[in-house]
Amino acid sequence: MTDTNEVTRKLFVLDTNVILHDSQCIYKFNEHDIVIPIQCIEELDTFKKGLETINFHARDFCRILDELSSDHIFNGGISLGNGLGNLRIALAKNWDEKVKSNLRNQTVDAEIINLAYLLKIEHPDTQVVIVSKDVNLRMKAKALGVLAQDFLYETVINTDILTRKVEIIEDVEPETINSLYSNKNKKVEYLIPNAMPNQNYILMGANKTAMVVYKDNSVRVISKDKQNAFSVHAKNSEQAFGIDALFDPEISLVTIEGKAGTGKTIVSIASALQQLYENTYDKIFFSRQTISVGNREIGFLPGDAKDKISPFMNGMYDNLDYIKSLSKNNDERIKSYVENEKLLIEPLAFIRGRSLNKVFFILDEAQNLTPHEVKTIVTRAGEGTKIVLIGDTRQIDHPYLDQRSNGFSYLIQKFQGQYCYSHIHLIKSERSPLAGLAGELL
Repeated sequence: MTDTNEVTRKLFVLDTNVILHDSQCIYKFNEHDIVIPIQCIEELDTFKKGLETINFHARDFCRILDELSSDHIFNGGISLGNGLGNLRIALAKNWDEKVKSNLRNQTVDAEIINLAYLLKIEHPDTQVVIVSKDVNLRMKAKALGVLAQDFLYETVINTDILTRKVEIIEDVEPETINSLYSNKNKKVEYLIPNAMPNQNYILMGANKTAMVVYKDNSVRVISKDKQNAFSVHAKNSEQAFGIDALFDPEISLVTIEGKAGTGKTIVSIASALQQLYENTYDKIFFSRQTISVGNREIGFLPGDAKDKISPFMNGMYDNLDYIKSLSKNNDERIKSYVENEKLLIEPLAFIRGRSLNKVFFILDEAQNLTPHEVKTIVTRAGEGTKIVLIGDTRQIDHPYLDQRSNGFSYLIQKFQGQYCYSHIHLIKSERSPLAGLAGELL
């Protein structure tokens, strides 16, 4: 979170949204001191009830404060131990005239800025910094001369890894490519410097090319024409790489990134259905983060949990309808899977605490997850389970996440080089020429 080489003592004033993002946030500021405005504690009360992740963080943080609680938490602060700084809760202060005249709406945000402004005056030798995931609050604070920053813990440094294109290796010896095609489904020794496990390449020889996956100093050819995922076939090389990873029994975690219309959902669902039919998995779970474009929460909708989540799942239903239309057998099998609860649509909030064994789990709109939510999901994986996260990091609807701080990007960064993991970036829109053009221009 901070640079340990800096000698300046810092005082971090936390906004409520930081706590709702990560209830363990107070342990991530190294040796620096932390102030929690009393207004944040008041706001947390409104978030304690519910099954969403923010509700969990609100409850968990209140429990942490209760365990730390003493008279000193309101007077001077208490040590967090283990080389960390002090934590205290600050009561409301009288308004500074400069702050009051510039921030006439006396909201919680304004009170946090006012507190930080006065702390800066009281502690001239200490660097006072507001930490907030609200960009507007940060701008207002900076305008008043108060330092402000995002919560930088668990952020992605290099976003290029999210959209890395498949590398083409030219001038490959004809014998190597011929060997790949004569030994289909078998590895051929071929060293690629700096290659990671399960990374995809296109090898180009004089007269032939080969799509391959790299592992253990060897490559294996991928034949797009031979793939069959419940009557769905890859329309481009990136989709072929994705289907191959989705079927690979050695890969238990797959992330698929791509703009709208590139086929993220359909190749994932079709691959899952095919392997359910082949008894590789016992069930398919499909879920997604329920944030609409207008950030309207699931609780505003009537009915039980399934009724509430249903409108958010229309994209999945559209893909299922398309797969049904490809074959009469597909239609009958999918209906059977739904009736026998082998194909389940689950609210994300109901995943916590479960152990998923021999399940093909697909999570859509993963770019709207926090790092903590991603950890909660992936740690549910039991024996024989494959977890697939799909998303578009350029289309984030969560008000306090961006391309660097969302859990999808964070997971992609952290799992680079792991043998059980594959990341696929889909480029070409296959939905329609109009959808592809809109994705580029809008």
